Amino acid sequence: MFLLLVIVGWSALGYIGAARMRVATNPHRASMYALTIVWEWIVVGYIAWGVKRHGSSLSQLIGGRWDSAKAFLNDAGFAAGFWIIALVILLFTATAIHAPKPSAGMRYLLPQNGLEIFLWILTSLTAGICEEIIFRGYFQKQFHAWTGNVIAGVLLSAVVFGAGHIYQSVKSAVIIGVYGVLFGILAEFRKSLQPGMITHAWHDGFAGLVGRLLLK
Repeated sequence: MFLLLVIVGWSALGYIGAARMRVATNPHRASMYALTIVWEWIVVGYIAWGVKRHGSSLSQLIGGRWDSAKAFLNDAGFAAGFWIIALVILLFTATAIHAPKPSAGMRYLLPQNGLEIFLWILTSLTAGICEEIIFRGYFQKQFHAWTGNVIAGVLLSAVVFGAGHIYQSVKSAVIIGVYGVLFGILAEFRKSLQPGMITHAWHDGFAGLVGRLLLK
């Protein structure tokens, strides 16, 4: 419960900060990326400490194991197929809720120079690893334990995941929440967070770099 309250508070601060950055002449993106990286690893560190106190480990929370090239390629294949299916579902979701297309209003979030591109890639890798541990590894399992229902665990963790991205806009948060449901299903199906980590990191990195080119 404590971590949930912390995530809610962080999301509220992110919403306020994003509103300021949208109207800033020269938003400090590099600082934002660096702060995000540090924050997410701190949360994962807290989770690792918590699960260790209860006799488990972070590796058990993540599940799966890349003990060979074949194991990695198998997860990468699932990640690629999942990403394609997810994009179709997200497109239908965006259309159904009449979400606006990406516009200059998102420019403040996207990297604009070499340093920012480098930090964006690091942020994407961090998000892929850390957010899957936080939302699909920790919250999904916690909600499952609290409710005794796998579906409730997936849905509730997706709600928290979407709310955590409210700074991007309400409709974007809804779309990201749907993505959270899909990530939750993938984690339950594979009994591992690793395919989701691959997809999440790739999607964030790809979206940011392509978005930068489209908005130029």
